[in-house]
Amino acid sequence: MTERKVRVRFAPSPTGALHIGGVRTALYNYLFARQHGGDLIFRIEDTDSNRFVPGAEEYILESFKWLGIPFDEGVSFGGDHGPYRQSERREIYKKYVQILLEAGKAYIAFDTPEELEAKRAEIANFQYDASTRMQMRNSLTLPKEEVDALIAAGKQYVVRFKIEPNEDVHVNDLIRGEVVINSSILDDKVLYKSADELPTYHLANIVDDHLMEVSHVIRGEEWLPSAPLHVLLYRAFGWEDTMPAFAHLPLLLKPEGNGKLSKRDGDRLGFPVFPLEWHDPKSGDVSSGYRESGYLPEAVINFLALLGWNPGNDQELMSMDELVKLWELSVRATHFFLSESDIVALRPLVKEGIKQLENVYCICDEWDNAVAFMGIEGNKLEMLFVHPQCRARGVGKKMINQALSLGVRYVDVNEQNPQAVGFYEHLGFRRFRRSELDGQGNPFPILHLKLKK
Repeated sequence: MTERKVRVRFAPSPTGALHIGGVRTALYNYLFARQHGGDLIFRIEDTDSNRFVPGAEEYILESFKWLGIPFDEGVSFGGDHGPYRQSERREIYKKYVQILLEAGKAYIAFDTPEELEAKRAEIANFQYDASTRMQMRNSLTLPKEEVDALIAAGKQYVVRFKIEPNEDVHVNDLIRGEVVINSSILDDKVLYKSADELPTYHLANIVDDHLMEVSHVIRGEEWLPSAPLHVLLYRAFGWEDTMPAFAHLPLLLKPEGNGKLSKRDGDRLGFPVFPLEWHDPKSGDVSSGYRESGYLPEAVINFLALLGWNPGNDQELMSMDELVKLWELSVRATHFFLSESDIVALRPLVKEGIKQLENVYCICDEWDNAVAFMGIEGNKLEMLFVHPQCRARGVGKKMINQALSLGVRYVDVNEQNPQAVGFYEHLGFRRFRRSELDGQGNPFPILHLKLKK
């Protein structure tokens, strides 16, 4: 049998700003997809129309654009499995609701909020399940003619999943191992609401993941209690053979370690909880973002990737050999005036020069490989090198912006490297002096540039 292609998804709800915990989940999905040559899908789960917040979807997309996490398909990216907004998939969900009803795996319930509240008052710890469903107003207790008449009259109803009691449901989690939950503790979850003709998260999630051929579901552990229900839904549809593998990530906690990290913790302690500044259209509150606080997106990605995990080597800084290797790759792609003997002669000088620098800054990719580095001494940028594969992607500009924030005003550049000269001039540097020889006395003219005020 052909091995199944890896396809993962990140599916936020447009109910507000993108929480940094959600960014971490998206990052892990992205890294997993890239590691296995798979696809990352961006889906909007907007079935809860009461909680919709204008501008939230645009905010989420802008956040990922800033962070540099690209999607392969989904909302605003296109693809063959759309539409990717759940609110645009009503007719699809209705079809699958009907399949469950006709198979006897679900039933229609007409209980009003008042009737449900009365039952809760009557029965301690009331749960709508096998022990109580036959006491309620639903298609299991009402004649078919009455059910049809109520629907025809426009009576609002919900569709509930019919869970059989006393069954051990096994969830094979890639992180936690096998998790076993007895079905008796599960209630007959609402899958569909006639009021807005939309499914709940549980049905939409299963149907979409199946139709979009999702191979792995990587999400926060707050969804682990729902995993047995999802396994039962896959089984009810006959989709067990293609059911995705589950991985439930540990949550980001409050600084004191007690409970899930929330927006209020950031407001209270003065650190961002969102990637970008968020202006709440309902309350008018403004919450800080990492971008506006001056963080580089690469720094945010690096901190999230290593939060709660490390690659096993405790490496935080790039080795000298890695930096010299990156220097050589960059030089070979831009300094065409240098001969092989020139490069060989420069290697030890560059290595020694890096050692003597006051400050060295690196940008690394998701695999902790250095893709750019710069050295600063006082108010002068002594060196800046970018991996050839990362040129024209804004990496150099990000480093320069960081350098300027650290007080850099001067830089020297080889006159025979017109791309570099143009790059610095575009960013506001202007030549104020020229030297015929470089620092080693070689006939490679140097332009001395100063930032224009």
